Amino acid sequence: MLQLSHVEAAYGTSQVLFDVNLEVPQGKIVTLLGRNGMGKTTTVRSIMGQLPNKQGIRFDGADICGETPDAIARRGIGLVPEGRIVFPTLTVRENLVATAANRSRNAQGWTLERIYQLFPRLQERHGQLAQTLSGGEQQMLAIGRALMTNPKLLILDEATEGLAPVIRGEIWRCIEALKAAGQSILLIDKNLHVLKRVADYHYILEKGRTVWSGDSAALTRDAETVYRYVGL
Repeated sequence: MLQLSHVEAAYGTSQVLFDVNLEVPQGKIVTLLGRNGMGKTTTVRSIMGQLPNKQGIRFDGADICGETPDAIARRGIGLVPEGRIVFPTLTVRENLVATAANRSRNAQGWTLERIYQLFPRLQERHGQLAQTLSGGEQQMLAIGRALMTNPKLLILDEATEGLAPVIRGEIWRCIEALKAAGQSILLIDKNLHVLKRVADYHYILEKGRTVWSGDSAALTRDAETVYRYVGL
Protein backbone atom coordinates (compact mmCIF):
# COMPACT_ATOMS: atom_id res chain seq x y z
CA MET A 1 0.00 0.00 0.00
CA LEU A 2 2.75 2.46 0.98
CA GLN A 3 6.26 2.19 -0.45
CA LEU A 4 9.27 4.38 0.32
CA SER A 5 12.35 3.72 -1.79
CA HIS A 6 15.62 5.62 -1.20
CA VAL A 7 13.75 8.66 0.10
CA GLU A 8 15.69 11.82 0.85
CA ALA A 9 14.41 14.99 2.50
CA ALA A 10 15.75 18.28 3.82
CA TYR A 11 14.72 21.40 5.67
CA GLY A 12 16.12 24.03 3.37
CA THR A 13 19.82 23.22 2.99
CA SER A 14 19.86 20.89 6.02
CA GLN A 15 19.41 17.30 4.81
CA VAL A 16 17.74 14.97 7.33
CA LEU A 17 16.76 11.89 5.33
CA PHE A 18 19.39 10.20 3.18
CA ASP A 19 18.09 6.73 2.33
CA VAL A 20 14.76 5.70 3.86
CA ASN A 21 13.17 2.47 2.67
CA LEU A 22 10.00 0.85 4.01
CA GLU A 23 6.75 -0.79 2.96
CA VAL A 24 3.34 -0.98 4.61
CA PRO A 25 1.29 -3.84 3.11
CA GLN A 26 -2.49 -3.82 3.06
CA GLY A 27 -3.99 -4.69 6.45
CA LYS A 28 -0.68 -4.78 8.34
CA ILE A 29 0.82 -2.76 11.19
CA VAL A 30 4.36 -1.56 10.48
CA THR A 31 6.50 0.36 12.96
CA LEU A 32 9.13 3.02 12.41
CA LEU A 33 11.67 2.95 15.25
CA GLY A 34 14.73 4.94 16.26
CA ARG A 35 16.01 7.39 18.83
CA ASN A 36 14.83 11.01 18.84
CA GLY A 37 16.23 13.06 16.00
CA MET A 38 16.85 10.12 13.66
CA GLY A 39 14.24 11.21 11.09
CA LYS A 40 11.00 9.44 12.03
CA THR A 41 8.74 12.51 12.06
CA THR A 42 10.54 13.91 9.01
CA THR A 43 9.67 10.65 7.23
CA VAL A 44 6.01 11.17 8.14
CA ARG A 45 6.12 14.76 6.91
CA SER A 46 7.63 13.56 3.64
CA ILE A 47 4.86 11.01 3.18
CA MET A 48 2.24 13.68 3.82
CA GLY A 49 3.75 16.12 1.32
CA GLN A 50 4.86 18.62 3.95
CA LEU A 51 8.42 18.43 2.63
CA PRO A 52 9.42 18.42 -1.04
CA ASN A 53 10.26 14.98 -2.46
CA LYS A 54 11.30 14.35 -6.05
CA GLN A 55 11.02 10.60 -5.99
CA GLY A 56 10.61 7.45 -3.96
CA ILE A 57 7.13 7.61 -2.39
CA ARG A 58 4.21 5.59 -3.76
CA PHE A 59 0.80 5.08 -2.21
CA ASP A 60 -1.85 2.66 -3.42
CA GLY A 61 0.09 2.18 -6.65
CA ALA A 62 0.51 5.88 -7.46
CA ASP A 63 3.54 8.17 -7.27
CA ILE A 64 2.58 10.88 -4.77
CA CYS A 65 5.80 12.90 -4.82
CA GLY A 66 5.06 16.56 -5.42
CA GLU A 67 1.42 16.34 -4.36
CA THR A 68 0.04 18.74 -1.76
CA PRO A 69 -0.82 17.54 1.77
CA ASP A 70 -4.56 17.92 1.16
CA ALA A 71 -4.36 15.89 -2.06
CA ILE A 72 -2.43 13.14 -0.27
CA ALA A 73 -4.98 13.10 2.54
CA ARG A 74 -7.78 12.76 -0.02
CA ARG A 75 -6.03 9.72 -1.45
CA GLY A 76 -6.70 8.01 1.88
CA ILE A 77 -3.89 8.68 4.36
CA GLY A 78 -5.04 9.71 7.83
CA LEU A 79 -2.45 11.27 10.14
CA VAL A 80 -2.45 11.49 13.92
CA PRO A 81 0.48 13.86 14.41
CA GLU A 82 2.82 13.97 17.36
CA GLY A 83 1.58 16.30 20.09
CA ARG A 84 -2.17 15.53 20.25
CA ILE A 85 -3.15 18.33 17.88
CA VAL A 86 -6.91 19.00 17.94
CA PHE A 87 -9.11 22.01 17.20
CA PRO A 88 -9.15 23.50 20.73
CA THR A 89 -12.21 25.75 20.43
CA LEU A 90 -14.43 23.13 18.78
CA THR A 91 -16.38 20.54 20.74
CA VAL A 92 -15.50 16.85 20.65
CA ARG A 93 -18.33 16.20 18.19
CA GLU A 94 -17.36 19.18 16.01
CA ASN A 95 -13.76 17.93 15.86
CA LEU A 96 -14.93 14.53 14.71
CA VAL A 97 -17.23 15.76 11.95
CA ALA A 98 -15.04 18.68 10.79
CA THR A 99 -12.99 16.60 8.35
CA ALA A 100 -15.23 13.51 8.09
CA ALA A 101 -15.36 11.85 4.68
CA ASN A 102 -16.11 8.48 3.11
CA ARG A 103 -14.78 8.93 -0.41
CA SER A 104 -14.66 5.19 -1.10
CA ARG A 105 -18.32 4.88 0.00
CA ASN A 106 -17.47 2.07 2.38
CA ALA A 107 -20.71 0.67 3.79
CA GLN A 108 -18.82 -0.24 6.98
CA GLY A 109 -17.14 3.15 7.21
CA TRP A 110 -16.41 5.09 10.37
CA THR A 111 -19.27 7.08 11.87
CA LEU A 112 -19.76 9.02 15.09
CA GLU A 113 -21.44 5.99 16.60
CA ARG A 114 -18.49 3.71 15.80
CA ILE A 115 -16.00 6.22 17.19
CA TYR A 116 -18.01 6.48 20.40
CA GLN A 117 -18.04 2.69 20.67
CA LEU A 118 -14.26 2.66 20.26
CA PHE A 119 -13.75 5.53 22.74
CA PRO A 120 -16.72 5.76 25.16
CA ARG A 121 -15.01 8.69 26.91
CA LEU A 122 -15.53 10.80 23.79
CA GLN A 123 -19.27 10.16 23.82
CA GLU A 124 -19.41 11.20 27.47
CA ARG A 125 -17.68 14.48 26.54
CA HIS A 126 -19.17 15.05 23.09
CA GLY A 127 -20.28 18.60 23.94
CA GLN A 128 -17.07 19.70 25.66
CA LEU A 129 -14.51 21.95 24.02
CA ALA A 130 -11.43 19.97 23.02
CA GLN A 131 -9.16 22.28 25.01
CA THR A 132 -10.87 21.17 28.23
CA LEU A 133 -10.04 17.48 27.71
CA SER A 134 -7.17 15.67 29.37
CA GLY A 135 -4.12 14.83 27.29
CA GLY A 136 -5.24 11.23 26.91
CA GLU A 137 -8.72 12.25 25.83
CA GLN A 138 -7.26 14.65 23.29
CA GLN A 139 -5.21 11.78 21.86
CA MET A 140 -8.34 9.65 21.58
CA LEU A 141 -10.02 12.57 19.82
CA ALA A 142 -7.10 12.97 17.40
CA ILE A 143 -7.29 9.27 16.53
CA GLY A 144 -11.07 9.41 16.17
CA ARG A 145 -10.87 12.45 13.92
CA ALA A 146 -8.36 10.69 11.64
CA LEU A 147 -10.55 7.58 11.49
CA MET A 148 -13.55 9.70 10.51
CA THR A 149 -11.78 10.39 7.20
CA ASN A 150 -12.03 6.60 6.59
CA PRO A 151 -8.35 6.27 5.71
CA LYS A 152 -6.85 3.43 3.73
CA LEU A 153 -3.67 4.02 5.77
CA LEU A 154 -3.51 5.43 9.29
CA ILE A 155 -0.25 7.00 10.51
CA LEU A 156 0.21 7.32 14.27
CA ASP A 157 3.19 9.45 15.34
CA GLU A 158 4.04 8.78 19.02
CA ALA A 159 0.49 7.70 19.83
CA THR A 160 1.13 6.94 23.52
CA GLU A 161 3.92 9.36 24.40
CA GLY A 162 3.43 11.15 27.70
CA LEU A 163 0.15 9.43 28.57
CA ALA A 164 -0.81 7.81 31.87
CA PRO A 165 -0.53 4.00 31.89
CA VAL A 166 -4.29 3.45 31.96
CA ILE A 167 -4.76 5.71 28.93
CA ARG A 168 -1.88 4.06 27.10
CA GLY A 169 -3.68 0.77 27.66
CA GLU A 170 -6.82 2.17 26.02
CA ILE A 171 -4.83 3.41 23.03
CA TRP A 172 -3.19 0.00 22.57
CA ARG A 173 -6.58 -1.66 22.84
CA CYS A 174 -7.80 0.65 20.09
CA ILE A 175 -4.81 -0.18 17.87
CA GLU A 176 -5.36 -3.91 18.33
CA ALA A 177 -9.04 -3.49 17.44
CA LEU A 178 -8.09 -1.60 14.29
CA LYS A 179 -5.66 -4.36 13.35
CA ALA A 180 -8.39 -6.97 13.80
CA ALA A 181 -10.59 -4.92 11.48
CA GLY A 182 -7.88 -4.93 8.78
CA GLN A 183 -6.74 -1.30 9.08
CA SER A 184 -3.31 -0.60 7.58
CA ILE A 185 -1.18 1.35 10.08
CA LEU A 186 2.26 2.97 10.15
CA LEU A 187 3.11 3.37 13.83
CA ILE A 188 5.83 5.31 15.63
CA ASP A 189 6.25 4.46 19.31
CA LYS A 190 8.95 3.50 21.81
CA ASN A 191 7.28 0.61 23.65
CA LEU A 192 9.07 -2.34 22.06
CA HIS A 193 7.40 -4.84 24.38
CA VAL A 194 3.94 -3.95 23.09
CA LEU A 195 5.06 -3.32 19.51
CA LYS A 196 6.44 -6.84 19.23
CA ARG A 197 2.97 -8.13 20.08
CA VAL A 198 0.76 -5.89 17.97
CA ALA A 199 2.88 -5.09 14.90
CA ASP A 200 3.76 -7.26 11.92
CA TYR A 201 6.98 -5.66 10.73
CA HIS A 202 9.53 -3.10 11.93
CA TYR A 203 12.00 -0.63 10.46
CA ILE A 204 14.73 1.25 12.32
CA LEU A 205 16.10 4.65 11.30
CA GLU A 206 19.57 5.88 12.21
CA LYS A 207 20.64 9.35 11.04
CA GLY A 208 18.09 9.41 8.25
CA ARG A 209 18.77 5.92 6.90
CA THR A 210 16.94 2.62 7.21
CA VAL A 211 19.51 0.45 9.00
CA TRP A 212 17.46 -2.57 10.09
CA SER A 213 14.16 -4.25 9.24
CA GLY A 214 12.43 -7.44 10.27
CA ASP A 215 9.35 -9.03 11.77
CA SER A 216 8.64 -9.30 15.50
CA ALA A 217 10.51 -12.60 15.80
CA ALA A 218 13.59 -10.94 14.31
CA LEU A 219 13.13 -7.94 16.62
CA THR A 220 13.40 -10.32 19.57
CA ARG A 221 16.20 -12.40 18.06
CA ASP A 222 18.32 -9.33 17.18
CA ALA A 223 17.71 -7.63 20.53
CA GLU A 224 21.33 -6.54 20.97
CA THR A 225 21.47 -4.91 17.55
CA VAL A 226 18.07 -3.32 17.98
CA TYR A 227 18.98 -1.87 21.37
CA ARG A 228 22.10 -0.33 19.87
CA TYR A 229 19.89 1.71 17.57
CA VAL A 230 16.87 2.46 19.77
CA GLY A 231 18.20 2.28 23.37
CA LEU A 232 18.75 5.41 25.38
